[in-house]
Amino acid sequence: MRLLARREHSRAELARKLAPHAGSAQALETLLDSLIEKRQLSDERYASERARWLARKYGPARIRRDLRAKGVAEELVALACSDDDELEQASLALRKKYRTKAMTREERARRARFLQGRGFSYEAIRRALDLSGDDASL
Repeated sequence: MRLLARREHSRAELARKLAPHAGSAQALETLLDSLIEKRQLSDERYASERARWLARKYGPARIRRDLRAKGVAEELVALACSDDDELEQASLALRKKYRTKAMTREERARRARFLQGRGFSYEAIRRALDLSGDDASL
């Protein structure tokens, strides 16, 4: 209960953390099932909270990869990750990191790589760089 009180966990993540302390795999599965039944453990709730938290800094591709690594089902990953405001997120990340306009092609390419590493799509990167008013063309 102490782990769940701190933050949401996925079923796979909680099972991994509790496995060394469980008497048997059967007891662990029973415990996890009872937590889900009592609505104290929810992969859907975990996926939406984790996606919301990661969206402050990362793009949809990075969020999807993180959720899959945590053992969240693919349909829940699709529900939690929306590409609706990807352009806004990319523009915000660009403004936070770089205060001035890119004056050269190399600087624009550096900024594009930065956004790509954060998990934004090529289209969102291109449009965010265009909206930032950079003078260099890619």
